[in-house]
Amino acid sequence: MSVLSLIIKREFIAKVRNKSFIVMTFLSPLLIVGMSFLIGYLASMNDKEVKKVAIHDEAGIFKNDFKNTEKTVYIDLSAMPLQVAKDTASKNYEGMIYIPKVTDTKELLKKVEYISDDSPSIDFIMSMEEVIDHQLTQNNLKELGFDYDKIEKAKTNADIHLTKFSGEDSIKGLNEIKIVIGSAFGYLIMMFIIIYGNFVMRSVIEEKTNRIIEIIISSVKPFQLMLGKIIGNSLAGILQFAIWAIVGVILLVGVASFFGVQTGAQASIDPEMLNAAQQEMGGSVQMYISEIFKLPLGTLVTCFIVYFIGGYFLYSSLYAAIGAAVDSETDSQQFLLPIIMPMMLGVYVGFFTVMNDPHGTVATVFSIIPLTSPIVMLMRIPFGVPWWQLAISIALLFGTFLLVVWFASKIYRVGILMYGKKPTWKELYKWLKY
Repeated sequence: MSVLSLIIKREFIAKVRNKSFIVMTFLSPLLIVGMSFLIGYLASMNDKEVKKVAIHDEAGIFKNDFKNTEKTVYIDLSAMPLQVAKDTASKNYEGMIYIPKVTDTKELLKKVEYISDDSPSIDFIMSMEEVIDHQLTQNNLKELGFDYDKIEKAKTNADIHLTKFSGEDSIKGLNEIKIVIGSAFGYLIMMFIIIYGNFVMRSVIEEKTNRIIEIIISSVKPFQLMLGKIIGNSLAGILQFAIWAIVGVILLVGVASFFGVQTGAQASIDPEMLNAAQQEMGGSVQMYISEIFKLPLGTLVTCFIVYFIGGYFLYSSLYAAIGAAVDSETDSQQFLLPIIMPMMLGVYVGFFTVMNDPHGTVATVFSIIPLTSPIVMLMRIPFGVPWWQLAISIALLFGTFLLVVWFASKIYRVGILMYGKKPTWKELYKWLKY
């Protein structure tokens, strides 16, 4: 067995035998599911809370226009004097809408007040403004001699039906589903590059601090040691991802079976199940699940593994170089920001460009640049990416990895034997010339 294989085996076994690794591998999916249910439960509890808002309408125009909803109940205090209404509202209600008496209703556009010690939500403010605008518009139309009731009857509400050129029905919000799925994969890559990259850095710092490294490099080349650490930790990460993928597929198939969706290539919906669901909930859930199964999930999962390996190798070589250059994790902080910044840039570019224009110039360029491609390309894949762009992106990613490993190994072989001195960027540059 080669020296590199022994190092990879040692790093892999040390990682997978770690108790925290075993516990989190099987506990993480359950925690995610549990958090999802907890968020949903808390959201449902929040929806049940009813806010009471007082109204003091001196103008006598709007008090009947504020309709009670499931979340808000309006209480009319117009019969009370203003100061008494304020005192009552401050003690018993969320706030009070004050509508003063004016000579011209147009003055109310700027004089209506909402009195409360708490800041209202933007949705609540917009709903109040909508009621006021609606009533004042109605009054203006009547003053101009228009029949408001006829205008209301003439209004329409269009509902565009989405179909594909093949004749299949489509659904609204499909782009949002795609960006959520792609963003989830891209965010996972960024998160685990940071996590496992830090593992590599800590391993190097620990061996360097304990002076074990002096014994190891007597029989192993620094480049082999660095590469072995990177590959060993990446294999442990892939194993963890594989276990999570299996658990995820089981959960996905369970959900699909519950809603009566077939998971074959056509992802068709059983007609009887569809008819029954349409009567109860319009068939929207089935349509959304069906569209999810029609996405290039195989390509997405495969590219996720490829980009995880490439992105991990690329960034972990930098983490290993940093670990070799410093004596403690505290000293490493000044070097970590330049590594994290490209990944953060990839996340923001993905969110702000891929959703609106997944095949635009900005999204395409950043999905090919090696430092951001593991994140941005994963966000683009659900929208469909030409094979040649994938090929160029992957080739550049692994080519850049080899180049970065070559530079990082130069820092690594000098830094692992340096003690008691904090390196500067200038010294790191000198190490590259050795």
